[in-house]
Amino acid sequence: MERRSLLTAAAALTATALIPPPGALAAPRRARAPQDWMAAHADTTPLQRLTIPGTHNSGARFGGLWAQCQTTTIAEQLGSGIRFLDIRCRITGDAYAIHHGPAYQNAMFGDVLTACRDFLAAHPSETVLMRVRQEYSEESDAAFRRIFDLYLDGKGWRSLFRIGDGVPRLGEARGRVVLLADNGGLPGVRYGDGALFDIQDEWNAAPAAKYPRIEAHFRRAVEQPGRLFVNYVSTAAYLPPRWNADNLNPRVHSFLDGAAGGWRGLGIVPLDFPATRAGLVESLLRHN
Repeated sequence: MERRSLLTAAAALTATALIPPPGALAAPRRARAPQDWMAAHADTTPLQRLTIPGTHNSGARFGGLWAQCQTTTIAEQLGSGIRFLDIRCRITGDAYAIHHGPAYQNAMFGDVLTACRDFLAAHPSETVLMRVRQEYSEESDAAFRRIFDLYLDGKGWRSLFRIGDGVPRLGEARGRVVLLADNGGLPGVRYGDGALFDIQDEWNAAPAAKYPRIEAHFRRAVEQPGRLFVNYVSTAAYLPPRWNADNLNPRVHSFLDGAAGGWRGLGIVPLDFPATRAGLVESLLRHN
């Protein structure tokens, strides 16, 4: 009888040991390929609660040291995990040409939209947030809107866009481009609206002054969630964008890898030359 009691007690202890402690059943989110990383998040997820890698002056691959901000195409950026695009448009006839200042980027707005459409068709769990602004021209807001409407209806792009006033949840945005309107004539989410956005874009700060602002903005995104944080790592101060990126991107990468594991929802992080820093985009994605 005593032996049976001992065996029963041992079995009970073994069973207890196999029961995980409270909270242990919440397995970490399964890592996804960069092409489909948003698939790991529920439809109810507010975009404000995500960490979203982006590119600054996304179409700027040409024009020399002072104009170039990227080495990869829009399609390649999206495939690497980038989900925020900063698109600068100059009115040319009844179309938009992609510019960085006076430097034409050998691409039209339709080329950008085609890359987004093809990517989202292949990866319908994803969305693309697109800031659209006028570049290197001073046409009226009404003129800029006329051309945009031609793209929507005359050229058949309306179904690609999610156009609405507020920042949507992920489920409302999947498979479409969320328009962030940085022009008074455009429809869509009002880019820079203080009720919706908290933006750090010290584009003319030297790297030594810029970096503390980047880190402080990450901290504020974690400590004061609610708005859509946009934290530009890029700067054009004193040196060409590539040289500044080579200074700032490694520091941001090290900070992200050392940040507390519970840091989530860092917001949109637009970068110059992210493709030249292996693992940087993946490091951002780990903060989702």
